[in-house]
Amino acid sequence: MASTVLDARATPRVPSSTDRRRPPAAVLAAAAVGVAEAVALLAGGLTGLDGLLLSPLRPAGPVVAVVLLLLAGWVVLCGGGGVLLLDGSGRWLYTAVATTEIALVGALLALALLTPLFDPLPVGLPLPALALLVLGVPVGKLLLAGAPSLAAWVAEGPRAPVRRPEPAAAGPRTRLATLAVIGLALFAVALTTPVPAAVPDAPATAGTGQH
Repeated sequence: MASTVLDARATPRVPSSTDRRRPPAAVLAAAAVGVAEAVALLAGGLTGLDGLLLSPLRPAGPVVAVVLLLLAGWVVLCGGGGVLLLDGSGRWLYTAVATTEIALVGALLALALLTPLFDPLPVGLPLPALALLVLGVPVGKLLLAGAPSLAAWVAEGPRAPVRRPEPAAAGPRTRLATLAVIGLALFAVALTTPVPAAVPDAPATAGTGQH
C-alpha cells in the first residue's frame, strides 16, 4: 500500500489536452511583444516615409523601394516570430530577429559616434541613452525567449488544430418542415401585400385633342 502511494507521487502527471492548448504567461508576453513591435514598426515606418517623400531631400525611387521592402520584411518577421511562439513551432525566428536588432543598433551607434552621418538628425537625447532605450526591446525579447516555461512549450511541438464535430445532417422531416414554413411565409406575404390601385388615364393634351 505504501509503495503504491509512493509510486503514484513519483509518477509525473501527464498534462491534459486543455493544459497543452493553454500557452504560459511567458509565451503570451513574448508573442504580444513581437506583434506590438510589428505594429509599431509599421506605423512609424509609414509616418517617416510620408515625411521623407514630402521633404525636398527626397531620395531616388530605387532607394525608397529598398527601404519599403526592408521595412515590410522586418514587420513580417517580428509578427511571424510571435505567432510561431504562440503555436509552439519554434523560437529560432524570434531569437534571430532579436539578435539581428541588437547588432543593428550597435552598428548604427558606432556609425553615429565615429562618423558625422547622423549629425543633421534632430535627436533630443544623447545617442548612448537613445541606443539603450532602443535595445530594451530586443533584449527583453531574448529574455522572454529564454524562459523555462517557453522552452517547455516549444519542446512539446506545434499544436494540432482542434477538430470540431460536424453538425448532424438534417433529416427528411426537418427538410419538409423547413420547406413548409418557407411556403407558408411566402403565401402570407402574397396575401397581405396590397394590390396597387389602377392609375387613372392621363388627360389628353391640347395638341392631341379632338377638334
